[in-house]
Amino acid sequence: MGSPQLDMSEAQAISPGKTIHTVIEPPKGWAPLELGEVWKFHELLFFLTWRDIMVRYKQTALGAAWAILQPVLTMVVFSIIFGGLAHLPSNGIPYPIFTFTALLPWQLFAFALTNSSNSLVGDQKLISKVYFPRLVIPLSSVLAGVVDFGIAFLVLLGMLAWYGIVLTPALLLLPVFLLLALTSAMAVGLWLSALNVQYRDIRYVVPFLAQFWMYATPIAYSSELIPENWRWLYSLNPMTGVVEGFRWAILGKSNLDPFSLGISAVVVVALLIGGLYYFKRMEASFADVI
Repeated sequence: MGSPQLDMSEAQAISPGKTIHTVIEPPKGWAPLELGEVWKFHELLFFLTWRDIMVRYKQTALGAAWAILQPVLTMVVFSIIFGGLAHLPSNGIPYPIFTFTALLPWQLFAFALTNSSNSLVGDQKLISKVYFPRLVIPLSSVLAGVVDFGIAFLVLLGMLAWYGIVLTPALLLLPVFLLLALTSAMAVGLWLSALNVQYRDIRYVVPFLAQFWMYATPIAYSSELIPENWRWLYSLNPMTGVVEGFRWAILGKSNLDPFSLGISAVVVVALLIGGLYYFKRMEASFADVI
């Protein structure tokens, strides 16, 4: 049974005692995205997002503290190795703040990327039993990470107060970069989740990809260390624009290159559009293959 696109053939008139038949057929070729259909199932999206949040903290000893421990411990390690031993420049910003500000969007991205890539396989019983837009599943996995981000952001506010750093009006643009981080994770997650249905070794590739991606992103170091003639190539990494945007919006001291940010945004949009069409193309076979 294919995972269908609604193609309805209904009776022309409704009369008492008359049965209405709805025929659901899989799409043929490159089907339209029909993103409006996701909104029709927004209650399911909310339920799946809430389920992912609850499952994440169910039967855990530390609960929501994990959302704090992961970026904080990573910040401590980076501060000792890269800030203390390697003496990497931090643009005049205290190195723990410099790193933690970048780790916030990165942890959100890495969490969303990992969960969305495994989301379809994890919900295989649901997919094989009932029809709904399959896009809801990876989307809910991405949105579930916002709670962890919110908890860790409170820690950042405490650190800023400790170091006496005052927030600037640029903070009002932080939701834009937060949306860019979520969109980046969703764009890549769509490709990986669809591929993971057919090739189960994708789940082994994702942790390696995330680790490699982290060191290719200016988290422990400033993008100013990259030679200027290579900046455009470095900006093809969508998280480059996200991290630099976060530092600029929160600290107001980091240089925000509009050209690099524009390249990162274009790459995200291209990956998202391609991912949506590829996901929709493969959706018809999800229930059969999974």
